[in-house]
Amino acid sequence: MADNDTPATPPPAPTIERMLENAIFASRWLLAPFYLGLALSIVVVLIKFMAEFFHLAMHAFTATESDVILGILALVDLTLMGSLLIIVIFSGYENFVSKIDHIGHKDWPEWMGTIDFSALKLKLLSSIVAISAVHLLKSFMALKVVTPEAEKQIFWLVVIHLVFVVSSVLLALSDRIAGKHDK
Repeated sequence: MADNDTPATPPPAPTIERMLENAIFASRWLLAPFYLGLALSIVVVLIKFMAEFFHLAMHAFTATESDVILGILALVDLTLMGSLLIIVIFSGYENFVSKIDHIGHKDWPEWMGTIDFSALKLKLLSSIVAISAVHLLKSFMALKVVTPEAEKQIFWLVVIHLVFVVSSVLLALSDRIAGKHDK
């Protein structure tokens, strides 16, 4: 038998550990339907946005200035929610499931594909703080008469908003400290 005719040695049989690792790695695809569901939920946010917009437009001439501002704040709130969903969908999918091939997409935003898990957490909390601030402002604007119940409700909305703000600041600081420590 010539040297070229020697049979190649077969690759080693996969071990149980290797098969388990492959199964765990493939399990990330179980998240894909979650992100698809979030993408479809943007349609629900759009429907609610259009309903709010239609309601605001129908009452534009008869509504008070305060009612118009409240309507616009509702639109801003829904827009922030839609933007938050986009951030979570794209960043989460790319961080946990698979990279998206964006070659050929001339409108591809620069931030997509560059947000790691730490930046995703900060963007998520920043969006929650913005949504909380809009909700708090809407509550202030809707306040007609200051009653003890209204004061209590506003107090708790402010407390919850401050918890979101402090949490996001502490998370940003901890990420910054961890980043300096890693270097």
